[in-house]
Amino acid sequence: MPHVLVAGRIHEAGIDALRAAEGITLDVVDEVSLESYAKLIVRADAVLIRTQPMPAEVIATAPQLRIVSRHGVGYDSVDVPALNARGIPLSLVGDVNSRSVAEHALMMILALARRLPDYDRATRAGEWHRRDSREAGDIAGKSLLVIGFGRIGRIVAKMAQAFEMQVMVRDPMADPAAIRDAGAVPADDLGGALAAADFVSLHIPRAGQAPVIGATELARMKPSAFLINTARGGLVDDAALDEALRAGRLAGAGLDVFTEEPPHPGRGLLDNERVLLTPHVAGLTQECAMRMSLAAARNILDHFAGRLDPALVVNRAAIGYAAAPAGA
Repeated sequence: MPHVLVAGRIHEAGIDALRAAEGITLDVVDEVSLESYAKLIVRADAVLIRTQPMPAEVIATAPQLRIVSRHGVGYDSVDVPALNARGIPLSLVGDVNSRSVAEHALMMILALARRLPDYDRATRAGEWHRRDSREAGDIAGKSLLVIGFGRIGRIVAKMAQAFEMQVMVRDPMADPAAIRDAGAVPADDLGGALAAADFVSLHIPRAGQAPVIGATELARMKPSAFLINTARGGLVDDAALDEALRAGRLAGAGLDVFTEEPPHPGRGLLDNERVLLTPHVAGLTQECAMRMSLAAARNILDHFAGRLDPALVVNRAAIGYAAAPAGA
């Protein structure tokens, strides 16, 4: 009888799917932290996990573990080599949150261009004269650099073009012809593209410890430009970004993800009024939360039923994954 640990609050649709499955027992932990689930993993055959870390030392305390199902599409917080060493598959939810994240990125572009946070604060403070500042700008005719041309990056590019933005794409892994077919311009030189862009939006996974956008890259951007990160914390050097914004070398930034989550309140970027902040919610609309919870739960159920699509298993090559035998 498989025992499933749900580590972190998810939409009830996923919980209901697990509870309705014959032979499944559950532990459900609402808090999204390592400490809250680590003590329960010892008896888990499967773990459905949110964004909290899953290090090798915790995996080692789970002798029965047979599958880890991520409630999302990123997996840099999970020690994949530790799973590989035991032949444990790590599954993702597939393409269920791309449009929601893309909408969030575009919302940040619009909000930053139109100075929405500033105008909101001014209106609440009775500063009606702020309307004459003419600080807001249009996005039509402006240049957007999309870094990463996967599912989300493609949608962001398409949405931006609907607003008549000029789109450049930086993705060495993407076919330049496919980028051109999408109406965008391939950016072979990252430094040159950063210098030309009015907006830069990140849509790549985190690979390694070095940030993709550090002090050098920020220095190439226009003082009037904006940086948006709805992808992964650590892609941007937070301290360098904070310094650039405070020095007026960058107009603003929109961040949904952070190097440390949750970030420490009251310091750095959280104390910087040039930054629009959201708590890693780009993919957590009501509709998307339901889709992700159901997909993550079904991956577990499908694994134990012997029908999990290997395309959803990120370490399938390393462990030679082909769905488990039915009834395993």
